[in-house]
Amino acid sequence: MKSCWEAWLSQPLESLVALLCSFAHCREDALRNVARLFAMLALVGTSAAFAQGYPNRPIKVVVPWPPGQATDIAARLVVEKLVPMLGQPIVIDNRPGAGGVIGSEAVSKAQPDGYTLLAGSSGPISISPNVQKVAYDPLNDFAPICLVGTTSSVLVTYPSFPASNVKELIALLKANPGKYSFASSGSGATAHLMAVLFNSMANVTVTHVPYKGSSQSVTDVVSGQVAYTIETVPAVLSYVKSGRLKALAVSSAARSASMPELPTITEAGDLPGYDMFAWMGFLAPARTPRELRMRLVAETQKVLQMPDIRERLISLGYEPAGLGPEEFAEFLKKQHARYGAIVKQADLKAD
Repeated sequence: MKSCWEAWLSQPLESLVALLCSFAHCREDALRNVARLFAMLALVGTSAAFAQGYPNRPIKVVVPWPPGQATDIAARLVVEKLVPMLGQPIVIDNRPGAGGVIGSEAVSKAQPDGYTLLAGSSGPISISPNVQKVAYDPLNDFAPICLVGTTSSVLVTYPSFPASNVKELIALLKANPGKYSFASSGSGATAHLMAVLFNSMANVTVTHVPYKGSSQSVTDVVSGQVAYTIETVPAVLSYVKSGRLKALAVSSAARSASMPELPTITEAGDLPGYDMFAWMGFLAPARTPRELRMRLVAETQKVLQMPDIRERLISLGYEPAGLGPEEFAEFLKKQHARYGAIVKQADLKAD
């Protein structure tokens, strides 16, 4: 019986020449592929051992928004409980700007070692890549960890604004095209798309005023510098309760459990089909070993089952989720496709 080498050498000469030529033509690609293969084998060989000692130093969670924004609030709430469970400090790194894109891009380029995570949200992950060019692929440059929860947003204005409901707001905006402005937490952010879709469906012309986060945008609505915004429940709830903001409706198809007295934009504004909500979850750079991510998933899911955390999240307007990597990845694909269709239909572009 011939050995594999004898069998190879017994092939016709022209076949061997052709094979060697093909190797020569693609030698650069072959070398690159071999390098990738060795890198992958090294990662697989060490990830299991690495996971057993993980974490052994502080973890950084990048929040691509300023302190006090809805994503920041939810991330800090969960992180506080994760610290004793993981046995290491977890540092919140607020990197606001460009509707959450700046901080998200930083994490997409970070080392995939489990020590840099992203408090991801719908704006920079599901919406901005559909509206503008970003330096990361939202579905391929991140490794999903856990979906923390979803939240409705609220259409709010300042107390003395001359409209007491959504229909009156639409009528006022139609009668004064270009006179009024709306605020958002940044161009391409969730609040931006929600407001632009509302304006498009209501057929009104309003000026967009983008900020670096919801805390700044909401503050200027409170002061009357901007007419209205559609922001998350956590961002506006305290202002509404104190009377510093006037809430007109919620953005989701169903009423919010935290503000059940408010109608939906669909019913209050006679805008059938308007259904928008935001989400928040933890992501890691792509290629972060699964063993490390599963440790984070297990502990995060435990946190989300704690009665006090669930109660706190619900009081802030969040519906706790707890989806793991596979389910979260599927959720992200659907959100990306959904917002892509909305952006295309409304012909939206970032300012």
